[in-house]
Amino acid sequence: MQMLWADRGKLLGSGATESTDDADTNCCIALSRLGGVRSTTGALTIWIQLRGSGWVEAREGRFQLRRGEWMVLERDSSPLVQVDARGLCIGVAVGNEALKSLERLADCMLYSGRGRLAPADVRTALQLWRTAAGSGDPEAMRPMLLHMAAVQRELAQRVRLCPGRSRNRKRQVFGRMQRARLFLEGNSDRVVRIGELADLTSFSSWYFSKAFQSLYDESPQALSARLRLERAAGLLRSTSMMIGEVAASSGFDNCCSFARAFRARFGMSATRYREEALRSGGGANPSSMRAPRRLPEAIAAGEHTNTSFS
Repeated sequence: MQMLWADRGKLLGSGATESTDDADTNCCIALSRLGGVRSTTGALTIWIQLRGSGWVEAREGRFQLRRGEWMVLERDSSPLVQVDARGLCIGVAVGNEALKSLERLADCMLYSGRGRLAPADVRTALQLWRTAAGSGDPEAMRPMLLHMAAVQRELAQRVRLCPGRSRNRKRQVFGRMQRARLFLEGNSDRVVRIGELADLTSFSSWYFSKAFQSLYDESPQALSARLRLERAAGLLRSTSMMIGEVAASSGFDNCCSFARAFRARFGMSATRYREEALRSGGGANPSSMRAPRRLPEAIAAGEHTNTSFS
């Protein structure tokens, strides 16, 4: 079991190379105080933001991680993860053997996606991560993986809605659909073509659209439009960008089409939406940010190796 800690602006892992051995190696990761890690190995990665904010750039797009949020990325995602000055993020890189063992022993899998953890689940994840980080036994990672599989239990119930004759086929289809959905979330600043999603999932455009609609009760185009409008609403609440700039940053060609879509979605103009958000205190409030706390014991007291990410 390897341990990787990026602290005080260090960017680690960019020199790793892909190999079969690297793909079968488990690694515990911690990022704090502007630290960053780039994964270039064929390992599934799990990220949990404990404090502050983090940013992820991966094949699926660009994401912000806020306190209490989790993200799972596929083995070829090659994510670059960075945290802010008050940020603290823990992660694990999971090798092929650990994933196969999880499926054999517990009959469960981990899927691409993101979400929010309940406070109790955050504490449990941190405790299990500390145990794994302090152990040299590769099997020490298993409780952490089982915990994340439990977190994804409600998500995994959708597997039965996927096309396919066998459960393994349904799981494969669901994994690809989840990655496509994550891709839409990570590219909410532009219009995503069906062809891009079909290529990402290795399905035909027709098959992909039909499977996506039956799984999420929403077409890829409709979800893309909704995510872009939600992004626009977030920019209106948290920035001073002009309406035209918000529209362009959300993938709209012109202000007219943006105004019509925004009113249809939120029932009011973008200008009024911003005014009401400011009046209700929904805008960003930097002064409410808490002072940084001590690092977790496993990080502060552990032996950290600034080796290549694997």
